Amino acid sequence: MKWNGLILTDSGGFQVFSLATLVKVEEDGVRFRSHIDGSELFIGPREATRIQQRIGADMITCFDQCTSYPCSKEEAAEAVERTVRWAQACREENAAGKQAMFGIVQGSVYPDLRAECAQRLVELDFPGYAIGGLSVGEPKETTFEILEHTLGFLPEDKPRYLMGVGTPADILAAAAMGVDMFDCVMPTRNARNASLFTREGKMRILRERFKDDLSPVDENCSCYLCANFSRAYLRHLFVSKELLAYTLASIHNVTYYQDMMASIREAISTGAENFEFPGAE
Repeated sequence: MKWNGLILTDSGGFQVFSLATLVKVEEDGVRFRSHIDGSELFIGPREATRIQQRIGADMITCFDQCTSYPCSKEEAAEAVERTVRWAQACREENAAGKQAMFGIVQGSVYPDLRAECAQRLVELDFPGYAIGGLSVGEPKETTFEILEHTLGFLPEDKPRYLMGVGTPADILAAAAMGVDMFDCVMPTRNARNASLFTREGKMRILRERFKDDLSPVDENCSCYLCANFSRAYLRHLFVSKELLAYTLASIHNVTYYQDMMASIREAISTGAENFEFPGAE
């Protein structure tokens, strides 16, 4: 990758969830079929841990079972049992490892299951804790209700990581609740679809009104796109299906998110009561 910075890897639990019909969940792991040649593959907690160790990531995650929404409480409880048992196996596999391992809290939208899973993971004493299984289709208000409830059972002196979230507004709200880390495909997924995050709100660059607009995408952004190219040129690249369009738009969106995160860190360090960032809607 040639990335001279911190690397966080996912264990594959969510990817298993996304495969859904191609997966068979067993007590020791999951069996699934290769999308390349259809061959059967197996991955469990120890295998997932060893893969992440070989990658050399700085922060790695436990192999967990993510449930869909909606799911019955019985299904969610079974997933919690597996998640905790697999977390123990991951912890043992990484006992001599140098990577910081995060336990992942599951439990769907059931507060008592979330509390139980969090408490049992805290007993295993991980360096950090992730909150998984949210933003999988449940109402937004439910997401934040469960998030706030779960955070109450996780130690404040260790990193708390909300997986798969999200929009700028979601990140601001979760950070105000005490979440420290986030991951999401949203900056690049939006970029691939010609949608850019700006301090004036989301911009759909393919709109006709940008055809002759020679101003930068965001006048307050210092990214490579905004420093060198116009809205009209970026629109032209998208219309022409030039691959450079996706690169430039991705650079911009990732920069927007990085600027927002820097703003959040500054707000925390200065003791600001409110988290705000232009365009975060």
